Amino acid sequence: MALTKKDIVDRIQAQLDFPKNKSQETAEFLLELIKSNLEVGDDVLVSGFGKFCVKEKKQRKGRNPATGGDLMLKPRRVVTFKCSGQLRDKVNKK
Repeated sequence: MALTKKDIVDRIQAQLDFPKNKSQETAEFLLELIKSNLEVGDDVLVSGFGKFCVKEKKQRKGRNPATGGDLMLKPRRVVTFKCSGQLRDKVNKK
């Protein structure tokens, strides 16, 4: 089961004893802060969790899987995530 934004708000509310609207504002603010930094190309490092990075992808040749025809994919930016060693150990229960 995926952790949703609603779950995050509910946990903030329960753990920090915030009112529902304050918990929602807190979660929204954090997510907007991350998004705005990624939008301008800055990396976001959360110690003990991982690093969100913006990578530049160059124009490249691709293939349409439906028709099998060749096409050129436009240059674009993608967000990648690299988890920290602490998170990796936790996930792998080391």
